[in-house]
Amino acid sequence: MTIDRRSLLGASLATGLAAGTLRAQTPPPQAQKAQAPGLPQPTETIDLWPAGAPGVPSPALAEKVDERSTDSLVTDRAVYGITRPRMAVFRPDRPNGGAVLITPGGGYRWVVVDKEGYEMGRWLAARGFTAFVLFYRLPGERWAAGPDVPLVDAQRAMRLIRHRARDFAIDPERVAAMGFSAGGHVCASLSTRFAVPVYQPVDAADRLSARPVCAAPIYPVISMDPAIAHPGSRRLLLGENPSPGQAMAWSPDQTVPADAPPHFLLHAEDDDVVPVENTLRLRAALKARGVPVEMHLFAHGGHGFGLRKSLGKPVEAWPELWRAWARTAGLG
Repeated sequence: MTIDRRSLLGASLATGLAAGTLRAQTPPPQAQKAQAPGLPQPTETIDLWPAGAPGVPSPALAEKVDERSTDSLVTDRAVYGITRPRMAVFRPDRPNGGAVLITPGGGYRWVVVDKEGYEMGRWLAARGFTAFVLFYRLPGERWAAGPDVPLVDAQRAMRLIRHRARDFAIDPERVAAMGFSAGGHVCASLSTRFAVPVYQPVDAADRLSARPVCAAPIYPVISMDPAIAHPGSRRLLLGENPSPGQAMAWSPDQTVPADAPPHFLLHAEDDDVVPVENTLRLRAALKARGVPVEMHLFAHGGHGFGLRKSLGKPVEAWPELWRAWARTAGLG
């Protein structure tokens, strides 16, 4: 992957001059419930759009956070009505130069905060990676970009991470993507449509590449084929009765370019929410285009296991499998 280093240097310098502005970012999503003790919460965020997100719906949305956990020691928040898409940042004590953009799931109904967001951010930061948890806009909430709106935010997020690479001691050529469930669809859309223009450039960051060095869609929503699609994600993305052409255009297995990055795929065969065939179709498409791919299937795990629900099962090994693979895929 080629990064325009002159553009990157100019963007980084501009970022330094605008330091005062960068401090005034939108806080992470909040909920009324007290935070679980001992779990660090992010305090640093990066707003994606300096003048506000494009294509605002009318009437305006109001961001809301639901706390779904009844356990005082475990948080399980979900956010929707996102009007200021942003990244929550997890900085490691000793940066290894690598970064990961995380797109949590939520069936395009909401974006989960903890299970596939903050928990993975903490895990990555503990191992030297700078993690950016993306709270992306939802396609069913009337944004002008429609089904492309999560991809718009994901492309912009990748470019902003590179734009601010020096601020985080990361190598701009070592920025990966990882997504879960519907967030896996965001991840796979980014890894296959990174070069597709889906928004008007707004600043110097948009001169940079949105291609991740490698991608890890985890138990992902991939196909919009009604035979295997997750019905809720498909409906919120494309409406009740999308045409066959629409279904193909927003199925990442149908949009793989020859220069797609290496992929790490993971799914449980007993997933009763998003059929494993989604991952199988993406693997077949990647192989057909000559894109490096590693796939792990586990007999048991169900859907949405993330880190917390994998404990005590063979699928518990998945994060270290990803980490070992990432070393061979350019992330280091």
